[in-house]
Amino acid sequence: MLPKERILGVPVYQPGKPIDEVKRELGLTEVIKLASNENPYGYSLKAKEAIIDHLNDLALYPDGGTMELRWDLAKFLQVKPEQLIFGNGSDEILQMICRTYLGEGVNTVMATQTFSQYRSNATIDGAELIEVPLKNGVHDLEAMAAAVNEKTRVLWVCNPNNPSGTINTEAELLQLLDKVSSDVLVVLDEAYYEYVVDAEYPQTVPLLDKYPNLIILRTFSKIYGLAAMRIGYGIASEKVINDLNHVREPFNTGSLSQVAARAALTDQEFVAKCRELNRQGMKQLTDKFDEWGLSYYPSQTNFILVDFKQDSTELFQKLLKNGLIVRSGAALGFPGYQRITVGTPEQNAKLLTVLENLLQETVSK
Repeated sequence: MLPKERILGVPVYQPGKPIDEVKRELGLTEVIKLASNENPYGYSLKAKEAIIDHLNDLALYPDGGTMELRWDLAKFLQVKPEQLIFGNGSDEILQMICRTYLGEGVNTVMATQTFSQYRSNATIDGAELIEVPLKNGVHDLEAMAAAVNEKTRVLWVCNPNNPSGTINTEAELLQLLDKVSSDVLVVLDEAYYEYVVDAEYPQTVPLLDKYPNLIILRTFSKIYGLAAMRIGYGIASEKVINDLNHVREPFNTGSLSQVAARAALTDQEFVAKCRELNRQGMKQLTDKFDEWGLSYYPSQTNFILVDFKQDSTELFQKLLKNGLIVRSGAALGFPGYQRITVGTPEQNAKLLTVLENLLQETVSK
């Protein structure tokens, strides 16, 4: 059997190592995972109660139109229900976008380095890639706008960016939107939207009325803590949503995911608490990194990309042997760096203690 030749160059996505696997491999009893940007404070008890209440419905197919969640979310966002689409994580909506708009003979513009699945999915669908380097870890939106040509169909902006955690401001985004042709779909991936505290960060939902070529992607996997439920959503014009629905798989979000997301949406107190705890945890880490003279990108997410100025893989393995799973910068296009999820105060303290010992070992050699 011969697969499509173009997929052979697409790297297989490598998730962070599972905790149980690390325990077995290294004979550890305690492992802390700070690799996948999960919420260390879990998820709302309201979501847990909703899941338990619907466990007797597992023999039934889910609502294929996601109608109840659609109405709740539309009210919360103050958009029309027809402006929403749901996916098995926002990753699936990325696939829908590529399947709908990309193919051979057209191109797509994205940053490098950014979320790897833009590149992978565009390649699978046969589109040409135009990649624009980050500028000081931030999307260079001016250069990206200049890279657009008559064959461009989709432009991707990860804001905040993964893996650097940086943001583009509202002024920068508006300049991009005003320059790009209305024939180009601009994808704003806002997976970490709820973590942002910077006042210059754009509020994009109100922009949909002026820019019908815009789609905003968000998720319940991050601050809402429902990563295992795999449910994300897109907000766009009715036309864009209708186009995407032509390629959406039936029953693509599960019943438990839908009810959990509905319940989580009602608990904004939990969201606000997690955002505040995350900023406290970020300061706990950066205060030490500053003390040690380490550089890092200013992050508006629940992770931070830190330059340890040493082999990423070696430091990753040393941390692993100490029961700490982080994300090696070597896998993200940032050699010498580690991407670290902000944990609880106790998890952060353990990480900092181990890091301090490892860094002292390096200096003493």
